[in-house]
Amino acid sequence: MVRVMKLLPTIWNRRELLWNLAVRELKQRYRGSVLGFLWTLLTPLFMAVIYLFFLRLLAGRGVPMEEIIIGVFAWQFTVQCTQAGTTCVLGSANLVKKVAFPLEILPLSQVLANTISYLLSLVVQFPLLMFLLSRSNQHLAMTWPIFFLWVAWQTLFNLGLTSFVGALNVFYRDTQHLVGLALSAWFFLSPVMYNMEFALNLAAQWPLAADLLYANPMTVILNGYRAALLPESAAAYPPAAWIGLLLVPVMFILGVVVYRRRQHLFADML
Repeated sequence: MVRVMKLLPTIWNRRELLWNLAVRELKQRYRGSVLGFLWTLLTPLFMAVIYLFFLRLLAGRGVPMEEIIIGVFAWQFTVQCTQAGTTCVLGSANLVKKVAFPLEILPLSQVLANTISYLLSLVVQFPLLMFLLSRSNQHLAMTWPIFFLWVAWQTLFNLGLTSFVGALNVFYRDTQHLVGLALSAWFFLSPVMYNMEFALNLAAQWPLAADLLYANPMTVILNGYRAALLPESAAAYPPAAWIGLLLVPVMFILGVVVYRRRQHLFADML
């Protein structure tokens, strides 16, 4: 952790490079696309509508649409950071080989670009939530500013994941394929398309399953978002949830440490 803190002044001195890489990522993502940035908004919206339909069809009762909206947008934030992490070093091979700069900027620039996209998506997410709540004469909870503290917490988690998979994929190219499979499984093990009430009802006979769900860092983050924005939602913190909460800084430290210890070999492996 001390080494990470010492790195901050170096990154600050290279902040212009960090910003340029983040902007390049955003431009490349939408280059040649007719709808451009709108895909950042449309993808999670389409996912929410599709899964909402199937949840109601299969379960016979619906999870509130506003909870699904929050879950899908937040999930996409982590997915995009993690997927970008697999190529953050490989995609900048020429830069790594020819230019001397703190290589930690590579995963950081990916997370920065996706954080900007996520924050811009709030321009659609918040009005949509307010519209859905207004149908039942409700409005956003007075605690809505806490939402941005959870954004910072998720960003920390995403940076750890991005750094970790970015370093691994340099040495083990199968990592990017394993990440795709892991994200698919993780999606169903996280309360993205359902809330904790729905999950606990299903897991009533398996208390261990409920504990494992609460120990998932994404469960804690999603519950925090919903509790901050929705007036009738509250984040529960049983003992297992504190494990999920603590796994966020653990993942951050692990990702940064693995990345820093292996980065001196990146140029030779590319």
